[in-house]
Amino acid sequence: MEIDVMKKVPVAEQDPAVRATNFDEVNLGYTREEAILEASRCLTCKNARCIQGCPVNIDIPSFIARVKEGDVAGAYGVISLSSALPAVCGRVCPQETQCEAQCVRGIKGEAVSIGRLERFVADTASDMGIKPSLPEGLEKKNKKVAVIGAGPSGLTCAGDLAKMGYDVTVFEALHKAGGVLVYGIPEFRLPKEKVVAKEVENVKALGVKIVTDAVIGRSLTIDDLFDKEGFSAVFIGSGAGLPRFMNIPGEQSLGVFSANEYLTRSNLMGAFSEDSRTPIMRAKKAVIVGGGNVAMDAARTAKRLGAEVHVIYRRSEAELPARVEEVHHAKEEGIIFDLLTNPVEILANEDGWVTGCKCIRMELGEPDASGRRSPVPVEGSEFTIDCDAVIMSLGTSPNPLIKKTTSGLEVNKRGGIVVNEAEMTSRDGVFAGGDAVTGAATVILAMGAGKSAAKGIDEYLSKQ
Repeated sequence: MEIDVMKKVPVAEQDPAVRATNFDEVNLGYTREEAILEASRCLTCKNARCIQGCPVNIDIPSFIARVKEGDVAGAYGVISLSSALPAVCGRVCPQETQCEAQCVRGIKGEAVSIGRLERFVADTASDMGIKPSLPEGLEKKNKKVAVIGAGPSGLTCAGDLAKMGYDVTVFEALHKAGGVLVYGIPEFRLPKEKVVAKEVENVKALGVKIVTDAVIGRSLTIDDLFDKEGFSAVFIGSGAGLPRFMNIPGEQSLGVFSANEYLTRSNLMGAFSEDSRTPIMRAKKAVIVGGGNVAMDAARTAKRLGAEVHVIYRRSEAELPARVEEVHHAKEEGIIFDLLTNPVEILANEDGWVTGCKCIRMELGEPDASGRRSPVPVEGSEFTIDCDAVIMSLGTSPNPLIKKTTSGLEVNKRGGIVVNEAEMTSRDGVFAGGDAVTGAATVILAMGAGKSAAKGIDEYLSKQ
């Protein structure tokens, strides 16, 4: 196989017409030969900008150099020093705006496929039975740390603390560990048993204990964790699971869902399977409101469940917040994009079931606080899209349960927990990170916050 050093080695994918009817993974990953060829494009920069672009600071040139030599175990060892979830990150991280955006090779050609190489290393290491391990000669610290939430930030924080010698217990509200990785991201992007479950087992292999079906704020409070359970510090990584709606007429109609509920039914409960006991709306024609990655996930799930799918977004394609790759895949699968369009009312029949979505055309005005041009309604441009399901994907906020049951915990106007540079909250010994702080963001940014919090917890407890 010849290589053009200016272009990425392409990766095999399922044919769009086939994959739009199944939930198998779309991207098939690099073979060993393809990975070595792609790794050979790396310039092994001494002052590697790609590391600065990685929220968890993986030594990217070092792991790629080992891939180039065919040393998968060595490459995995380098990655696992910094990342608790490499098989996840290699699939869902927006590398194009992070590490790959900083790649020197990308100045005159295409950046090195850092994400695909990370996935190759993680998957191959898993097939070889390689697991992360604690540092040799690690001295155990006689202190317990509680982590709330087994999502990306919680698992990362827990893994890093275990490597420092702490006794760590993770409390997860759902019946499976993984957080958004199991309830939010579809199987065709992130396989649950093949990838997520194995990454969770890798964290447990470090000695981390995970307790599921444990809703902190109900079964136990944060005060209980300190006073009754004997924990010395607590990390809140409970995510952002509270969906937002538009508050337009008809939004309470039957057949209107939040993307959060729709995807949780499909992903966590396995409702996409014909033999699942969990019901899910198998719409004939579905409207997805929103333009982020979650909207793409909901749209592509609805397509696989048999619907004609329209994505409604109030700005133009240039402003779509979803990854370019996700939009590209959605279009390939036949999903229709109604851009510069905004819903104003959801129509329903006399039984309360959705029959359509009344919309209005938009045009872009002056930039708003986010720097994006503000959408402005075009008078007299209303029209209706006939449909039997509407899925709202407008973002999520942190669940207020922990705030309500924890005195002295400061939150901002959006419900995000306020933290300082060390990720400590207004409560002494209580730290937080990920979507519980920022609102819905990316997996890798949540992981970065988990790493930062682990360091902050270690510094805090070392002074006790």
